[in-house]
Amino acid sequence: MKIIVPMAGRGSRLRPHSLTVPKPLIPIANKPIVHRLVRDIARILSEPVEEIAFILGDPAFFGDEVVKSLEELAQSLGAKASIYRQLEPLGTGHAIMCAEPSLSGPAVVAYADTLIRADFELDPAADAVIWTKEVDQPEAYGVVKLNDKEEIIELVEKPKEFVSNQAVIGIYYFKEIADLKKELQYVIDNEIINGGEYQINDGIKRLMASGNIFKTGTVDEWMDCGNKEVAIDTNTRIMKFMVKDGSDELATKATLENSNIIEPCVIADDVVIKNSTVGPHVSIGAGTTITNCKISNSLIQNNSVIKNATLDEAMIGNHVKYNGNFKYISIGDYSVME
Repeated sequence: MKIIVPMAGRGSRLRPHSLTVPKPLIPIANKPIVHRLVRDIARILSEPVEEIAFILGDPAFFGDEVVKSLEELAQSLGAKASIYRQLEPLGTGHAIMCAEPSLSGPAVVAYADTLIRADFELDPAADAVIWTKEVDQPEAYGVVKLNDKEEIIELVEKPKEFVSNQAVIGIYYFKEIADLKKELQYVIDNEIINGGEYQINDGIKRLMASGNIFKTGTVDEWMDCGNKEVAIDTNTRIMKFMVKDGSDELATKATLENSNIIEPCVIADDVVIKNSTVGPHVSIGAGTTITNCKISNSLIQNNSVIKNATLDEAMIGNHVKYNGNFKYISIGDYSVME
């Protein structure tokens, strides 16, 4: 089994946090989004993962540190890491084709801007599976249309009339991904463009038209990381799941001086917290110091210094110096507010 991860986008909706760090590498509960996503997918699959192909953008932004992080992720799962580049933003279908040498055999394609919780088995009768989530307002999403055999026969974007409540979340399984490669090559060769780009959906629709059987794999939880507000909400929800799972990531050896931790929190071992109350639902990255603060429901990254703050639903980047009394903030890397 292979996992194909297109992640070349710049994550503009998550700025300023994605100005210096690619969005898939931004931490949720102190672990990068793409790390959590790939591990969650590997946990569901019944077959071992032999290769993970990452499609990155410009090397000037997705540099050596990013590549090293992804190689270590693949190695931790006993898989080979393959690194490809999409140097022009030409769409989801084009991104997959950038990994053309890896497009053979069974594979999962997963776009690295979402997290999931799921427990299901892939249908062995299906040629492909599109992972979906039941939603309350299907008119706001791309959804699947099913026949009486519960097979997907159409993809419908933001339907004005009810089609189904199963929203497409951007994760797909193909029993033979070379079949998708063939159809996407046709899409590109014939310049079939939607929204100015080559889309995976156009390849999928061609597979459906040729008789491939598509089924749904419904996830229990679908968590977005697209902007600051939903990233903080996802940070909180992941910690709640960690409590249920009894995760050892909640344990910490942080230095506490006259301070209280209200669980659950995910705090790196070398964090220093002085005269402060932290939690619940706060993640704090390595090397950060917190002094004279009250912080809840917030995401703070590495090597930052936070003083004299009362924060709730805050998102603070790496190497930040912050001293103030704002409550609701979003500060990118290397910012100074003193």
